Amino acid sequence: MLSRFFLFFLFVIGVNISQSKSESYFDFLLKKIPTPLISTFDSSKIIINKIILKGNKITKLQIISREILFKENDTLDYKNLTLLISQSRKNLINTSLFNFVTINADSVSQNKFDITIDFIERWYIWPLPFFEFSDRNFNVWWKTKNFSKIDYGLYLVWDNFRGRKESLKLQIRFGYNETYSLAYNIPYIDKEKKIGMGITAGIKHNHEIPYLTDYNKQLVYKNEKNYVQQNTFGTYNITYRKGIFNLHTFQLNYNDFIFSDSLLKLNSNFAEQTHNKFLSFYYQLKCDHRDNRAYPLLGYYYDIELTKYGLGVFENKKIDFAFMHTSIRKFWKLNNRFYLGGGINAKISTPAFQPYYLEKGLGFGNDFVRAYEYYVVDGQNFILLKSNLKFELIPTKIKKIKFVPSKKFNIIHYALYLNVFADAAYVNDNQIVGNNILSNSYLFGSGLSLDFVTYYDKVMRLEYSCNKKWQSGIFVHFIAPI
Repeated sequence: MLSRFFLFFLFVIGVNISQSKSESYFDFLLKKIPTPLISTFDSSKIIINKIILKGNKITKLQIISREILFKENDTLDYKNLTLLISQSRKNLINTSLFNFVTINADSVSQNKFDITIDFIERWYIWPLPFFEFSDRNFNVWWKTKNFSKIDYGLYLVWDNFRGRKESLKLQIRFGYNETYSLAYNIPYIDKEKKIGMGITAGIKHNHEIPYLTDYNKQLVYKNEKNYVQQNTFGTYNITYRKGIFNLHTFQLNYNDFIFSDSLLKLNSNFAEQTHNKFLSFYYQLKCDHRDNRAYPLLGYYYDIELTKYGLGVFENKKIDFAFMHTSIRKFWKLNNRFYLGGGINAKISTPAFQPYYLEKGLGFGNDFVRAYEYYVVDGQNFILLKSNLKFELIPTKIKKIKFVPSKKFNIIHYALYLNVFADAAYVNDNQIVGNNILSNSYLFGSGLSLDFVTYYDKVMRLEYSCNKKWQSGIFVHFIAPI
């Protein structure tokens, strides 16, 4: 039954992949803020005289120009220019550099127009103390309210560093996870604005980590005096973005793990030895045609990820496995206030042994069936289907907070959506240890949710869901459902 549902889902996505041209979440900028485009002229051709940028006090011209699909002295017909303006605005919003982008066209002579782009930039420097949970998701932590699993420390995040969309991140973390790391990313290092790079380095120490999954719950080992896991890590990546929508990422990772020997005694599959040093390679192709990356309503997205652990370097040559992970997502507008979304996540691995500390099935990141937030489903291969029917309870509103002086914070947008959803999955586990009845079985979950969406890419979802065993609960999430 699940396989037939999967084939039908692929067919629907394939048929509709190039459709959906309706207005979406961020099209409210054209509705709510006047944008007098060239609607009063009947000429078939329009010449772009100048492109005028306003409000980009920090962001450099070359970063903005990279996202704009038209240039000065272009000759375009009205319909094509309107489409290019709309897509360019979405591209600029999706950089996450701006809270608002509006585009206006003003006539300077017959058939010749100046295009003015107004920006409200975001706040880019965040020296933030933090206090957050360290479980797989908020709901797992809230169930136990284990305050020993709280992290605290300081994030120093500098987005749009030097106005070139670079990011600089310093993390000093204490508590359940002790982490010290530094990361730097630059989107473009060449004149053509196609090639970027990034580098990360850090160390992480833990007094407590999971060592086994039993009854689909993680069992943890804790040693208050000594670290049970020490990890020194580093990454170097190269990105390639030729056009607008496709991004290639090539990444080399270094890891040096030192584990307490008690972990291997508790679970012989946890790791093959106490000291594990290895390289891994990661590649991702990402194609993103969504109207908004933080909370999409229209468009489509897919990615393909290839990961190879163990490159035959260093003393630990026993780590030698690979897997492919893919995600396909499609979003439709059904009518004025109804939207439909669907997604497929899948993973397939080579048959080689995967140590417990590197194995990831369902229950991590966005790979989970709703209503199973409390569970971990170990496995080397899985397929996950997600679907959402969405109603726009409160259409997108723009509000100015008068007592806040800065434009970076005092003009906000927000919307509220009611969702009905259903998920299904199957996880294949060839290395079962313990009584994990959710592995090698079909999983189903469904429910209702309220999604609140606002600026700075913030999403909050309050969900009531129920799984196939009629276990139900209220769950909170902070990312888009699909």
